[in-house]
Amino acid sequence: MGFKQDFAAMMKRAAGREDQLIRASALSLGSAIVQKSPVDTGRFRANWQYGAGQVNFSTNAPEDKTGSSALGKIALGLQGWERGETIYVTNSLPYAKRLEYDAWSKQATAGMVRISVMEFKANIKKQAASL
Repeated sequence: MGFKQDFAAMMKRAAGREDQLIRASALSLGSAIVQKSPVDTGRFRANWQYGAGQVNFSTNAPEDKTGSSALGKIALGLQGWERGETIYVTNSLPYAKRLEYDAWSKQATAGMVRISVMEFKANIKKQAASL
């Protein structure tokens, strides 16, 4: 079964808790991306942004090597998420693309988003099982 069919089946099993499953899964994916982000000063890790319905292009977050500020923004944003809105987790710093695709950091030679998305299917199944 493909991801789309797996996801539809999980949503069906979540009956009445679909929004909770989506929020938990989005937070899990966002957390994975933030934690896989390379850290030098903490600027890149801190600049992961949450957007609902549109991309958030902000790049003004202070340095945070732990990523807790970015995770807090994502978690807070997800509280206001409404069904039907596309969820975006983005980093608009000018070197983000190089970090993801060009092995620009020895800490994340294979990127962070691509790896996290590949792991997402297992993560969402875990989220569905916990409901």
